[in-house]
Amino acid sequence: MPASSLTRRQIRWARRWMTMVLIGFLIFAIGVDPDLIGMNRSPIVGFVQIGTWLTGLAIVLVGAYASVRLVRNGRPKTLRADIGMRLIATGYVVAAAASLADFIGIGAHRMPAVYFGEVQAFGLAVGVLTSLLGVLLYWPRKSPAPKQEEPESPSVPAHE
Repeated sequence: MPASSLTRRQIRWARRWMTMVLIGFLIFAIGVDPDLIGMNRSPIVGFVQIGTWLTGLAIVLVGAYASVRLVRNGRPKTLRADIGMRLIATGYVVAAAASLADFIGIGAHRMPAVYFGEVQAFGLAVGVLTSLLGVLLYWPRKSPAPKQEEPESPSVPAHE
């Protein structure tokens, strides 16, 4: 059953969710580089900074999920969509675990001398990319155009 087009109300909600994605991206960018707004007060990456970018990433992913859910507009869930939803959540968990590794005790450095290193930055990047891959997989495929049958051509007799 093909999904109907979006109503005006659904379009307004999709715009609101996409605005939320942009706001979340701004918060994420400020968390990654607080000097964008003149707030870089420390030479190290601290808990507040990590919390800021994880909050921004969470807002981005919730907004993206809600927008795509609206765009899906009642289409039946496929295996591809289920995998996409799970990748969104898994990517966030990977990004959070990598970012907070030293604070939760799985990193190489112990409190109070925490250090956001290259392995943690790589884990954050892998988590973000995994989540974005999940959003892409959750996005609905275009419905295939119905195949039109070609008119049958008159049969040509074979050489005798």
